[in-house]
Amino acid sequence: MAEPLRFVSFEGPEGSGKSTQAGRLAAWMRGQGATVTLTHEPGGTELGREVRRWLLHHDASMSAEAEFLLYSADRAEHVRTVLEPALAAGGFVVSDRFVDSSYAYQGYGRGLDLDWLRAVSEGILRVRPSLTFLLDLPPEEGLARLRGRDRLEGESLAFHRRVREGYLALAAAEPQRFVVLDARRPAGELEACIRKEVSDRWTDLSGS
Repeated sequence: MAEPLRFVSFEGPEGSGKSTQAGRLAAWMRGQGATVTLTHEPGGTELGREVRRWLLHHDASMSAEAEFLLYSADRAEHVRTVLEPALAAGGFVVSDRFVDSSYAYQGYGRGLDLDWLRAVSEGILRVRPSLTFLLDLPPEEGLARLRGRDRLEGESLAFHRRVREGYLALAAAEPQRFVVLDARRPAGELEACIRKEVSDRWTDLSGS
């Protein structure tokens, strides 16, 4: 019998369409009668919006360690005030990014030690996604889709290639959780694949 999943995350490099697909999945699930919290990182809380401004739109430089710890502060607040209450109430959560983003960007991209990142994160991750969609895309194509550039999006192509390699390594290490999809496919095709995967894995979309 399929596990009754409650928490789905979307991951992927810049321009891969995570926000679009997360929103479409949440809307479809609501149409099936489910109670769904659609959220994102960074910025899914009031504190997170301030952290997001500093992380992505502030000109001041910061160390890779400080960057990760700011993301972790946002994540701690996100888990405590958004994710845990939604799941405790019996609803579903669909999140545009979660902790895998830190492993890919600050770990593989910035070169921070993955064991340290996981050790810091362990005390925060009182909830974890049971299903993660990785929308894979060559960074050259993803960056070309963007209209503007924030601080991370403006990093070198080599950085974004490391991030993509990191995501693929994370997915290979947890094939039971990750579903890797080619983000170059039309959005409608991706949406259909995501719906089918959710339908196959989730035994009850009503939240009861």
